[in-house]
Amino acid sequence: MPCPIARSLEHVGEWWSILILRDAFHGFTRFDQFQKSLEIAPNMLTRRLNALVESGLLERRRYSERPPRDEYVLTEKGRDFRPVLWSMLAYGNKHFAPEGATVLLVDNETGAPADPMLVDRVTGRPLSEATHHAAAGPAADDEVRRRYASRRQGVPAA
Repeated sequence: MPCPIARSLEHVGEWWSILILRDAFHGFTRFDQFQKSLEIAPNMLTRRLNALVESGLLERRRYSERPPRDEYVLTEKGRDFRPVLWSMLAYGNKHFAPEGATVLLVDNETGAPADPMLVDRVTGRPLSEATHHAAAGPAADDEVRRRYASRRQGVPAA
């Protein structure tokens, strides 16, 4: 499917994968650390780690030859997922935490809670439905171009 959201979900859309990436951002690198944190079956963890390595989000590095042991380290592609996790954190706190936030994103210097938002890297303007929309890109096929052409004319994309 040529949709970038669908392609991303193919690699990180399974919830164990996202939680493994979350833990990797917390500094976890070893199988036993992930397993203890997530309370996940070893065979499932092995499959998810292998998938994240194959997708290029984690790199497998050998840290012991006897017995053979690997650690899993975020790659650049994996580190690029951090803003997605921060957005999910803010979304979850806003919509699914009736007891209040259990984890906050905070400013390193002040310790004040931060409220993430998307901005255009070029102009610095906040992205909103009123000022921006998705459009067909240069690699779009005819179906995608038709779908997003109708969006410009005020018809919601299907």
